[in-house]
Amino acid sequence: MSGVWVFKNGVVRLVENPGAESFDGSRAGSNIRRKVLVHSPSNEVITSYAVLERKLSSLGWERYYDDPDLLQFHKRSTVHLISLPKDFNKLRSMHMYDIVVKNRNMFEVRDM
Repeated sequence: MSGVWVFKNGVVRLVENPGAESFDGSRAGSNIRRKVLVHSPSNEVITSYAVLERKLSSLGWERYYDDPDLLQFHKRSTVHLISLPKDFNKLRSMHMYDIVVKNRNMFEVRDM
């Protein structure tokens, strides 16, 4: 994982291709290598939140409905919380890597 760490509005995030993304988060280039989240055991690309929610539920994650702007999942046996933007099209690699880290050997991030 390479890139530039950007601190904005109290949040630190990794910009993987700093030439393609401006510091305000908008995409500047058109030749961006998109990433996809893949469920490793089934080799299935996660194409929607419905698919992701089914996979996470089978792993013991429960949906939280506290914040209307976010999709949040919590696993009772851990202190982990997965927070995702409400719009699947706004799902970025940092969200994908968060899912990967909290579900070892179950998901991976690949270039599209």
